[in-house]
Amino acid sequence: MSSFLTPQTLSWLGRVVPDAKLSRVQPLAGSTSASVYRLDFSNRSSAVLRQFDVLPDWLKLEPDLALHEARSLEWAAQMSLPTPKLLAFDESGEQCGVPSVLMSHLTGTVELNPPNLTGELDQLAAALSEIHRVSPTDFGWAYAPYADLSKLTVPTWTTAPRAWAGAIELLQGPRPTFTPCFIHRDFHPANVLRQSGQVSGVVDWVNACVGPAAADVGHCRLNLAQMYGLEAADAFRAAYECHTGHRQEPYWDALSLADLVDGPAPPKVYAGWPAFGLTGLTDELIRARLDAFLLSLGF
Repeated sequence: MSSFLTPQTLSWLGRVVPDAKLSRVQPLAGSTSASVYRLDFSNRSSAVLRQFDVLPDWLKLEPDLALHEARSLEWAAQMSLPTPKLLAFDESGEQCGVPSVLMSHLTGTVELNPPNLTGELDQLAAALSEIHRVSPTDFGWAYAPYADLSKLTVPTWTTAPRAWAGAIELLQGPRPTFTPCFIHRDFHPANVLRQSGQVSGVVDWVNACVGPAAADVGHCRLNLAQMYGLEAADAFRAAYECHTGHRQEPYWDALSLADLVDGPAPPKVYAGWPAFGLTGLTDELIRARLDAFLLSLGF
């Protein structure tokens, strides 16, 4: 147990969970941006600890990551959708040695090979629509693209350079108007837990912010296109539009793609997918699916 957590972290846990003794620490698979552990206690309760110690550049750029996730969890608690409950957090790392968030453990698992993909896509859309119903009033973090739109160039790896040029022209023009809402900002199947064929929770709230619902839709569509192909991405869009009456504009899908491929490195298979059992993807397939996604937007 002590090989995973530092004495400083263990001491902090003893203070914030004083009524139960820590009995097991289990690293959780799939996270690529932080260390995440399931903690089991002697009173048979469980919790999840996230420590921001994997990407120092991210923490340097956003030193308030622990505070951000803590406030996001509090905001997410407004919805009927199951989300982790905030138990404690160390904003600066002064107490744990590294910024950390302790939250309740939700039942369910990540299922990236569902027996009924169509049904899962509808459930994903319903869950996302529930998130977007939360009032954004006074939440302290606002949406911004990850990509520097002024510096976008046609990727060297693409087989659809003319489509990319068209997308860049659109993205460097005026942004469509939108009604701000509370958004997850990293909503995709690997951040959704399932149990008995139903959504049992949504996790990973560190990027939540006030912004366009369409950014969440585009981000999820982009993940689905890579994981399962364009048909799945389109089915999710149709399901979300059915649940909300919202029409997804190509601008936001193109912006999600620009966020993903910002920089010279060709896109690769996201390491979290095979960690959760989605195998058989290759870097070449991912790039082909991204080009197909872009072309489907009409550029």
